[in-house]
Amino acid sequence: MSKVNGVLHTAPDHILSIPIRAAAAYGGLDLNFAPGFVSYQTNKAPEFLAKFPLGKVPAFEGPNDFRLTETVAIGRYVSSFAKNVNLLGSTPEERAHVDQWLSFAATELNSPMWRILGPLSHYAPYFKPIDTSVREQIFKSLAYVNDHLQTRTFLVTDRITYADIHFVSVMRTILARLAGEAERQKIPNVVRHFETVVNHPKLKPVFGETKYAEKAEQYAPPAKEAKPKAPAAAAVAAAPKPKAPKPADDDEDEPLVPAEPKAKNPLDDLPKSNFNLEDWKRAYSNMDTRGSGGSIEWFYDKFDHEGFSVWKVEFKYNEELTQVFMSSNQIGGFFNRLEASRKYLFGSVGVLGTANDSVIAGVLILRGQDVKPVVDVAPDYESYEYKKLDLSNPEDKSYFEAALAWDLEVGGKKWADGKNFK
Repeated sequence: MSKVNGVLHTAPDHILSIPIRAAAAYGGLDLNFAPGFVSYQTNKAPEFLAKFPLGKVPAFEGPNDFRLTETVAIGRYVSSFAKNVNLLGSTPEERAHVDQWLSFAATELNSPMWRILGPLSHYAPYFKPIDTSVREQIFKSLAYVNDHLQTRTFLVTDRITYADIHFVSVMRTILARLAGEAERQKIPNVVRHFETVVNHPKLKPVFGETKYAEKAEQYAPPAKEAKPKAPAAAAVAAAPKPKAPKPADDDEDEPLVPAEPKAKNPLDDLPKSNFNLEDWKRAYSNMDTRGSGGSIEWFYDKFDHEGFSVWKVEFKYNEELTQVFMSSNQIGGFFNRLEASRKYLFGSVGVLGTANDSVIAGVLILRGQDVKPVVDVAPDYESYEYKKLDLSNPEDKSYFEAALAWDLEVGGKKWADGKNFK
């Protein structure tokens, strides 16, 4: 067995390593895996980041300081050593078509697929119109592939190429979660192609058994924990209800238990402030952010430091973030759950960085000097860290203004997308 001279940094069973391992298996190549690699830990260690600053996996390290990231690129590099099977094609035209299908799988299938699976897995907000339109897009693309395979066994040549391997790696998830029996009946050539590739004797040990979805997975809201009844309410419910005496001139009984007064938000009892949050929201929406006459200048002219406060907000679990659009949707979901505090709160929060190497950070302007009464209306508020900013401090002031202007940069990660709560 030939050997690829280098080390692959990833957990051997990581989903993103499947097409790389499959290319090596089909080409009869031996891969060296970095020993003791632990996902979301090893790739965050300083010694790893010194070689791969974005912390992305899989990552490949070869002789003479050769380093490579991105699954497609590593898979193509590994495939180039399999001279006997021409995984990348044998002519310029075939090589171009291999690249075409690699790009197709990434943009037309993989990225849209995760726009659906994120909300289904409850780590991004669900919007039915988006779910519906993205599913239609995916299966329109698969109908195109189905037509292409009508007279072909494989995507490019009459043998397996890396395009086929990468394509079925994406299809493996689609068939397991989004393509039920009804959907599969419409793309029989795609299913046949998938079965042919994953069951090849050299590839089956890598892909394993395929679990097809009986029905396409649909969104189901997360289960809510049942709230125990308050003891007093339970006692009242269990006790026999005495009959109230009925006045002679009254046609209806008086209620036995007076209605509980509606809970008042403690923020309403704060001293009146000259800073009008709604006016600020309009100024921010209608003015340029920076510069003379901009919204930041308006803010400093009107802001009441005693009645309001400014806070930095940062997501605690950035290592779990993947695609930028999914992280942006997560911010939108957090803001949706803050709806009950809308009249007390303004926010400008963004995703900084790139796919699989990003953070969520920004600022909040809120009523009072305590963040908790404002944000604890959102069940997931504890997933974020909050730090009060001192606008007389140049560093805090610069952070605040950059978050408002959507040009905030943290740890070398630049603003990629964001949302406002107003």
